[in-house]
This record gives sequence, C-alpha cells and structure tokens, in this order.
Amino acid sequence: MIVISDMTRIRRLESLRRDFVANVSHELRTPITSIKGFVETLQEGAITEPKEAERFLQIIARHSDRLNAIVEDLLTLSSLEESSEQRKIAFEITPVQPVLASVIELSSVKAEEKNITIDLDCEKDIQAKINPALLEQAVLNLVDNAVKYSEAGSQIQIRVHKADERIAILVQDHGCGIAKRHQERIFERFYVVDKSRSRKLGGTGLGLAIVKHITEVHGGYVTVESMPGEGSTFIMYLPVD
Repeated sequence: MIVISDMTRIRRLESLRRDFVANVSHELRTPITSIKGFVETLQEGAITEPKEAERFLQIIARHSDRLNAIVEDLLTLSSLEESSEQRKIAFEITPVQPVLASVIELSSVKAEEKNITIDLDCEKDIQAKINPALLEQAVLNLVDNAVKYSEAGSQIQIRVHKADERIAILVQDHGCGIAKRHQERIFERFYVVDKSRSRKLGGTGLGLAIVKHITEVHGGYVTVESMPGEGSTFIMYLPVD
C-alpha cells in the first residue's frame, strides 16, 4: 500500500511539473513572439515612420514589462517555497493595522488613476503571528487585482475581524466578479478567468498563487466569495499565535 501511495504521489508531482513547465513556456512565449515580430517590422522599414515606430516601441515596452513581471513572480514563488521548506521565514506577533495601512499607501497611485477609494476597517490592537513583509505582499496582490478589475469611481474595502483562534482579513471590491466554476481554480498558477483581459491589464496569472502560498506559510488559508457583476471578497484566515 505504501509503494502504491508513493507511486501515485510521484505521478501526480510529475504531472504538476509538466503542466507547470508547459504553462511557463506558453506565458513566456507569447510576449517574446510579439517582441520579435515588432522588432522585425521595425527592421524592415517601419522605424523610418516616426508615428508607427513610436507605437511599436510602446507595445514592445509593454510586453517587456509583462516578461519582467512573470519572471519576478516566478522568483517570488520559488523563494517562498525554498524558505518555507528550510524554515527560514521569521514570524512575530504584531498588529496588522500598520501593514494594511502600508498596502493602501502603496496602492494609492493606481487607485487614484481610476478615482477608486480604499477604506480600511481594522482595530489597532488586532494582532497575529505574521511576517509583515510577506503579509504586505499578499494583501497588496489582492488590492492590486481589486483595482484592476473594478470600475472607475468605485470603492474597495479592507476589513479585519477576529474569527475564533484566527483573524480574517477581507478585501472586497465591486468589480466584474468571478463565476462559480472558476472559483476553485483561481489560486492555481497561471489560471486566469479572462486571459485577454488579464494580459491587457498586466496580469501574470501568478498573483493569487502567491497569495495562497503566503497564507499557507503563515499556517492559514484563503477563500473567495464572488458573484458575476457584483464583485468579489477574498478572505485570508491567519492564526493569532
């Protein structure tokens, strides 16, 4: 029974590895192909037409930014996995309010561009056992997604409350929402609901995977509640101590 169980686990890990490599290859190939195509067009004469050349260079810059974002997110996931396996991540029992206030400050420029307000409801004495930098990154990913997929002039709420031996950090938006059939898979690497829209908005398909991994490293879990057209609420549950 042990041998069969081990073989099943090995096959599953191998399948996950193949899927991951295939997804990475696809996500990297798309911007690389576009960059190559526009560079060739410029070399063939478009560079002598200032307006066209400027437009092509802007597209190349956007695809370059996307490549960089994918690589950065992959490195983040790799670092998280290595650090958690080797127990290198330091935790401390500390208030979460300053971390969330920092997230709002970091998100303010993008939010202001769309006239989106971000409200925080968190008592100053609520504490949890966290790594402040990692928690900031996880919540920042959620807020960044909320800003991307929310309509201009809308509102995003960050709320925190105690839930038994845990705290719950909620990030709620009033954006496009997520259909039920997608909700179980959105935390998978490279899984996106609307690929064309995600690429247009600069998504890598790794942001929510990072949120899930950071939450699990803290000994917690993350859930989503959403209805199409009504927005989404992501909830991170973290141990108090």
